[in-house]
Amino acid sequence: MTITKILIANRGEIACRVIRTAKKMGIKTVAVYSDADANALHVKMADEAVHIGPAPSNQSYIVIDRILEAIRQTGADAVHPGYGFLSENAAFAEALEKAGVTFIGPPVGAIQAMGDKITSKKLAAEAGVSTVPGHMGLIEDADEAVRISASIGYPVMIKASAGGGGKGMRIAWNDAEAREGFQSSRNEAKSAFGDDRIFIEKFVTEPRHIEIQVLGDKHGACLYLGERECSIQRRNQKVLEEAPSPFLDAATRKAMGEQAVALAKAVGYHSAGTVEFIVDGKANQFYFLEMNTRLQVEHPVTELVTGLDLVEQMIRVASGEKLSFAQEDVTLNGWAIESRLYAEDPYRNFLPSIGRLTRYRPPQEGRQADGTVVRNDTGVFEGGEISMYYDPMIAKLCTWGETREAAIDAMQAALNDFEVEGIGHNLPFLSAVMGQERFRSGRLTTAYIAEEFPEGFSGVRPDASTSQALAAIAAVIHQRLQRRAAQISGTIGNHARVIGADWVVDLGEERHAVTLAADGDIDRVEFAQTQDTITLASTWQPGQTHAHFLLNGEKLGVKVDLKGSAIRLRHNGVDLTARVYSPRVAELASLMPVKLPPDTSKMLLCPMPGVITSIAVQPGDTVEAGQTLATVEAMKMENVLKAERRGVVKRVATGAGQSLAVDELIMEFE
Repeated sequence: MTITKILIANRGEIACRVIRTAKKMGIKTVAVYSDADANALHVKMADEAVHIGPAPSNQSYIVIDRILEAIRQTGADAVHPGYGFLSENAAFAEALEKAGVTFIGPPVGAIQAMGDKITSKKLAAEAGVSTVPGHMGLIEDADEAVRISASIGYPVMIKASAGGGGKGMRIAWNDAEAREGFQSSRNEAKSAFGDDRIFIEKFVTEPRHIEIQVLGDKHGACLYLGERECSIQRRNQKVLEEAPSPFLDAATRKAMGEQAVALAKAVGYHSAGTVEFIVDGKANQFYFLEMNTRLQVEHPVTELVTGLDLVEQMIRVASGEKLSFAQEDVTLNGWAIESRLYAEDPYRNFLPSIGRLTRYRPPQEGRQADGTVVRNDTGVFEGGEISMYYDPMIAKLCTWGETREAAIDAMQAALNDFEVEGIGHNLPFLSAVMGQERFRSGRLTTAYIAEEFPEGFSGVRPDASTSQALAAIAAVIHQRLQRRAAQISGTIGNHARVIGADWVVDLGEERHAVTLAADGDIDRVEFAQTQDTITLASTWQPGQTHAHFLLNGEKLGVKVDLKGSAIRLRHNGVDLTARVYSPRVAELASLMPVKLPPDTSKMLLCPMPGVITSIAVQPGDTVEAGQTLATVEAMKMENVLKAERRGVVKRVATGAGQSLAVDELIMEFE
């Protein structure tokens, strides 16, 4: 059977990813798009595109009849579902089968068995796979959820049976959280998957999240392609992944891989799939978590260490081809890391951000001068819009190196070179993690972010050497700007404008008095307080928003934004605004009053762009600390807003169903 035209029943970066491989294989592609995606990158990349409905996914991307109609219009003979949406929907796979269209994925029976978390756990136990203690039956209401949670023993994980991507998942530590978590998980599951079934299992308190990639054909062959470490998560959504895991030894890898293959064979699995495990970091015991009967978001790291194109393998398997290699042929070469770039503002507790990408300039892809590799899977472009209707992922930045340290260093450099403006995003947070000793040493758990950033993320405080480096860069930039201004203004009378050599660099909490001296293309920056001297070389010119500076022989990628007389510098998660003064102006600047921010302590403001789904209080109500005030839905996630302290509601400014922008008023307190 030869596949000639693939319709991708998805959007964003995964649709673009499938299109790239299909084109490489000489296969035509069809994109589908909603109103919100009319100008999306995947639409531009495909050979054909079909409009399938309004922006909400439950009116477009997950409506099976609309996808089938697009197939009929275009004559596509195969469908790749990507991940999310209909990728694990057995009814969709069955509908394609009835229509005579090839589904690039597993058989319907495997989706039904493994796509349902409750059924999959029962089958895993029957197949001899180690499973987490929990309640495998369906749960009718919050009261039953509380009783079951108490019998299992807190903490527990409340999960959507048809869930994925962190949707419909909550951790509960007591009865109250179990009750609230059950309802929120149920609401999210129904909204995201059209299936509100919930189950509960024991939450392992020091877990590592490690998954095994499996690949099978229609002729009975099934292999495992190593593992991926996915422990660094936020709200049960993966943020950083790597392959292989820094935790596993060869024996544990083999045991997990063989169990994953045994489970896949038990359901007659073919195509690419992932068996996820929770690994107890102390006892070195692993437990089956779930099987994802689809391509995973983090599949690129497996591709980078195995040299395989998993999308190509899925297409070949769907075409009826046998796997061209055996288990003993699978080798893991080097190390790969993936950073998920999200439209989430880490300075606002990672709340979703929407808007136009006024600047989007990824680092250069491919093999680098030091032998490392950079890959960026994306579905956006500069000038495009980040919508409130879909997942907030902007891109998946991946790096490969011969060692884990090399891969981390390459990732840090790539993040420094990645420019994104116009929306809030988590680039500085990702950079911060790359620089942490705990991450570099591989001491990971799923509680990593909560433990390392207990008060949230407020940026990286520069150490003395970084502060000095950025001060030197700011001084050199300022002097170049002054030289340019002098060239434009020319002479005053018969005198050329004189550019001074002595400057004071104000970094907010620190001030550095410096003297600059140029020696050809190299600037020498002398620090008065420490007597240190930094040599700095760069081709940066006014107007450039990014530059590489060679500082004492070390290469630094720095993002540069001019904000009036200020210079914003970003590097390794540090975000500083520098002001460079002459010594006399610096004296006067220290006397200027500081403008105080407005008092919003008696207001509840919308923390993100979204839709108000419920208001839980009325004017005149007395609320207690921790009490639910309102619920906001944004980017397929439900966010519960709670009172920070006791108070009385003075006014409610909005209602359920209203769309609000960030910082719009929800209610006031007396």
